[in-house]
Amino acid sequence: MLQKQDMIIALNGGQPYTAVPVWELEFHPWNLFHKNSVIVGTAFQNLPSSQQDKVLHNNAEVMIDVAEKLYFSAITVPGGYWEVAPGHPAYFWLPEKARYEQIRILKKMAPDNLMLIAGSGGILAMPSADEYVTFSCELLEYPEKIESRAKSCLNAGLETARHLFDCGIDTVYSASDLADNHGPYFNPDQMQRLILPYLSDWATTIRSMQKFCILHSDGNLMPTLDQIADSDIHALQAIDPVAGMDMKTVKGKVAGRICLCGNVDCGLLLTGTPETVYESTRALLEENKSGGGLVLGASNAVQEETPSENYLAMIEAWKRFGQYEFQ
Repeated sequence: MLQKQDMIIALNGGQPYTAVPVWELEFHPWNLFHKNSVIVGTAFQNLPSSQQDKVLHNNAEVMIDVAEKLYFSAITVPGGYWEVAPGHPAYFWLPEKARYEQIRILKKMAPDNLMLIAGSGGILAMPSADEYVTFSCELLEYPEKIESRAKSCLNAGLETARHLFDCGIDTVYSASDLADNHGPYFNPDQMQRLILPYLSDWATTIRSMQKFCILHSDGNLMPTLDQIADSDIHALQAIDPVAGMDMKTVKGKVAGRICLCGNVDCGLLLTGTPETVYESTRALLEENKSGGGLVLGASNAVQEETPSENYLAMIEAWKRFGQYEFQ
């Protein structure tokens, strides 16, 4: 099987040998597709230390088995701690020491045809709800403070990336929402000062290590899409359909410059029917697979509550419409 090689070709903007690669920014419903459970986040943190190593090995076994069952070309490993709301931690994270150990275990156990991807950070994002007002005021009144944050974010992200590469990671991403449904949060001058130079520096440095880099951003990125495509990143993930981002339109603007990852609506996967998921995936693949530079997946994290039959419908559509013929 050539899943990892296909992923590499797609990330480089080319057309893979066999099929459109399948990869999820975050995949949460591991337990729907395996007899054993993946234990991460608070549940892992609360385990006695004597049990944690065994759990990390079990996690790796489950992730690899499910990835092979669902034809993934890559696995995103658990990230570091973050909160979906103040005081409410996200699901898919591990404490720092355990996170790096999980990566080492996955690297040792995973087959050669499976790419490992991890979030490194590196790019400043629009503020979360709890600091929105403060951040926005400083952006207008004290932009030098925000610029200092952008520099610190870049340096921290590159340091994390180096640690991840040492553990066996092939590709890093920065989850940095730059827009909402109405358009970019940062105005054009702010993008030029606070985002785009750091995005280029991050991408160029990652490329110099002979690794791959992906930017994740929700929202309507159309006003700044050309600048993002020229930043030296390998790929853009999400292509947010809720914000009106149409994959065909986006690919028409950036084909040959960056790879696009997504954009099956994660809300549709969660609340739709197998028939609507299948049809959406079919249309996406038929309209956009030609020429490569495409990775199939949800537009954001695949939630734990996603019905297994919906996700399998996406995979069934991929089996029929996501394949390439050898040239």
